[in-house]
Amino acid sequence: MAINEKNYLLNIKSYYNIKDIFLYLNEKKKLDMIIYNKQLQKIIGVDINDYQQLSGKYKIGEKNGKGKEYYLNTNRLIFEGKYLKGKRNGKGKEYHYDGKLYFDGEYLNGKKWKGNGYNPNGNYEFEIKGGKGYIKEFHNNGKLKFEGEYKNGEKNGKGKEYSLLTTYLIFEGEYKNGEKNGKGKEYYIDGKLAFEGEYQYGKIWNGIGYNPNGNIEFEIKDGKGYIKEFNYNGKLKFEGKYLNGEKNGEGKEYNIDGKLLFEGKYLKGKRNGKGKEFHNNGKLVFEGEYLNEKKWNGIGYNLKGNIDYEIKNGNGYIKEYFYKDKLKFEGEYKNGERNGKGKEYHFMGKLIYEGEYKNGERWNGKEYNEDDGRLVYEGEYLNGERNGKGKEYLYLKIEDEKRKKCKKERIKYDLNSKRLAFEGEYLNGKRNGKGKEYNIDGKLEYEGEYKNGERNGKGKEYNIDGKLEYEGEYQHGKRWNGKEYNIDGKLEYEGEYQHGKRWNGKEYNIDGKLEFEGEYKNGKRWDGKEYHINGKLKYEGGYLKGERNGYGIEYNEDGKLEYEGQYLNGERNGNGKEYNEDGKLKYEGEYLKGERNGNGKEYNIDGKLEYEGEYKKGKRNGKGKEYNIEGKLEYEGEYKKGKRDGKGKEYNIEGKLEYEGDYKNGKRWNAKIREYECNNKLNKVFKKKIKKLKNSK
Repeated sequence: MAINEKNYLLNIKSYYNIKDIFLYLNEKKKLDMIIYNKQLQKIIGVDINDYQQLSGKYKIGEKNGKGKEYYLNTNRLIFEGKYLKGKRNGKGKEYHYDGKLYFDGEYLNGKKWKGNGYNPNGNYEFEIKGGKGYIKEFHNNGKLKFEGEYKNGEKNGKGKEYSLLTTYLIFEGEYKNGEKNGKGKEYYIDGKLAFEGEYQYGKIWNGIGYNPNGNIEFEIKDGKGYIKEFNYNGKLKFEGKYLNGEKNGEGKEYNIDGKLLFEGKYLKGKRNGKGKEFHNNGKLVFEGEYLNEKKWNGIGYNLKGNIDYEIKNGNGYIKEYFYKDKLKFEGEYKNGERNGKGKEYHFMGKLIYEGEYKNGERWNGKEYNEDDGRLVYEGEYLNGERNGKGKEYLYLKIEDEKRKKCKKERIKYDLNSKRLAFEGEYLNGKRNGKGKEYNIDGKLEYEGEYKNGERNGKGKEYNIDGKLEYEGEYQHGKRWNGKEYNIDGKLEYEGEYQHGKRWNGKEYNIDGKLEFEGEYKNGKRWDGKEYHINGKLKYEGGYLKGERNGYGIEYNEDGKLEYEGQYLNGERNGNGKEYNEDGKLKYEGEYLKGERNGNGKEYNIDGKLEYEGEYKKGKRNGKGKEYNIEGKLEYEGEYKKGKRDGKGKEYNIEGKLEYEGDYKNGKRWNAKIREYECNNKLNKVFKKKIKKLKNSK
């Protein structure tokens, strides 16, 4: 349906500042931009496609239900919980800048109402009941920012504020509805008293002001007076008339070094009426009239004292300067602000932006690097930041001998090697929405969605040859859930990722057959199953760094149990069992580096014990015993490389000693031989040296 822009503006409801976000909507071009930019719609709580027509007006979507908020220009979570009509309502949690829990409880109309608060160390700090309590707030660096009484979900009663830099007390006094109201004291950041008196609606109203030396500097009564403000270094910051608790009338502003920057008239805290601006070197740079802080009528001068430009009714072509006569800005002026074409310069003289401005901010143009002037971005802006469609560029580095020897030497770029690095959508200065990335050779590297400057949502990655390497979802710049492909374009992996690495999924071989499924840790196999090329289960068990590790089970190509036991570094290691093709136990014992090693037992095809003893490198080695098919002892003694070798004894089928002596390479070598008659009685015992004894075991 058609959109009535007037009604659209009147019915916008968002916790964002309406003026900042929607000021440009009087131009159809930017209304179209919001319709196009779904990511922008999501951030400000507007979806053009989800309008509901009620009584001839449009109802714009507000935050309702579960949601999350983040610290400005970061991925750091500040709040998660429930909303109602755009405000926090119901259960929710707030977090410190470092991610630790700050408040856990319930909210009402955007205010903390019931719950517990915690300090940056994770310790319990305060409790709120029915919007009442004694709370503490903290700076992003973890230092105490405020402590005081709470009522109706706001600062009400006595409280204290502390400096971010020094942690010193900078205010103590009374509050009402979240603002300073009543008696109070302000302090400089070194702890010295700056003001003592009464406040009204956050403004000083009655009291005495002191300079950094502790001397009385001014007095204010009923919001009126002539006051002085000072910088943290003790230098004068402002002096002038005060009315209704604000700058009103004649006044002067000074820079951090105490030099005059402006003198003229103020109204409701802003420059209004006749005034003069001065450069840091004291020279006049503008003289004329102001309207709501903006230059409106007057003459501008360069640092040599010559007339540089003229403004009439807020319109003209102006120039602004850094110190030492360095040009800062030149361009068109309209309604007292930068509007139209213009250029910005770095204080070292390099052009850093050229293009269009709107309401004092960059609108559509090009950005350049401040060191060498290379083009780094061109596209659209909103509120001075990249917003809308744009492009980024990259350049080849120049590696000279000087830089090779000194790593701290500034990187130099070949200014003739400009290449497209990114093209797509931006929001609040960061990549947001759809976009594409390119490698140094200009080939597509990624295409998909972004959020807060990172890959987020659906996307695809390509290898250096332009072939698809990954497709799926991303979160916080890293792979989240998707598929990987090999160099031939065949599926190699599908599943979930953690911190950009494989976490839970399936692997496929070069022929596309399932090879592994299970869990991963740091991108390596952790616990899962392997499969034969015919699809039958090959292995299931634990892994470490991608190799079999811990307890596991192996199966043959027919799916029958082949081995169960311990693994280390991908090989059988520790205690384990082997089975024959019929599933009967074949061996149980110790392994080392994939081979039988240590103590173990062998069984024949019928499952009867055949050997027990020591092994080394997969072969019988050391002491051991052999048994016949009846399970009776047949041999006990020493082995070497799988053969009888050393001292040993043989027994006949009746279990009587038949031979004892030496063996070499599996054969009797030097021994006593005992012979028995058919009644198992000893016939004779004799000793002889045998060098070659045929037909022996």
